[in-house]
Amino acid sequence: MATLVMVADASRARFFRAETAKSGLTEIDTMVHPESKLHPNEMASDKPGKTSNRNGQGVNSLDNEVDPKRQEAIRFAKEVSERLDMVRQKGEYARLCVVAAPTFLGMLRSNLHAETRKLITNEINKDLTALNVNDIRAHLPERL
Repeated sequence: MATLVMVADASRARFFRAETAKSGLTEIDTMVHPESKLHPNEMASDKPGKTSNRNGQGVNSLDNEVDPKRQEAIRFAKEVSERLDMVRQKGEYARLCVVAAPTFLGMLRSNLHAETRKLITNEINKDLTALNVNDIRAHLPERL
């Protein structure tokens, strides 16, 4: 059965199919998350709010716990993980090769379903999303 190769960063995920362990790749789908490319100032609608102390002394600013750019990357990692799980449930692949920018790879790992993780045969922490299909294949092991 085929291997699914997923190449991603915080703003784009590309999906490829390899029919055999040594075959070339065919691009089958792409997910784009343009919000991840926005400048942090464009993501937040306004400045953090302010609150005063209970005893009336001083005013404190309320900061976001997670910066907006990271929050968008986390959101996209969840979407990509859900897509991988959905195609796994349909039985569209027997093996999975995950290639992602290092920080995004960690986000993916924490969101992948346990059954999907079991299908991972290769995991590469590189951002290859901008490369053409032949260059991506050249970065992968000879046998997927």
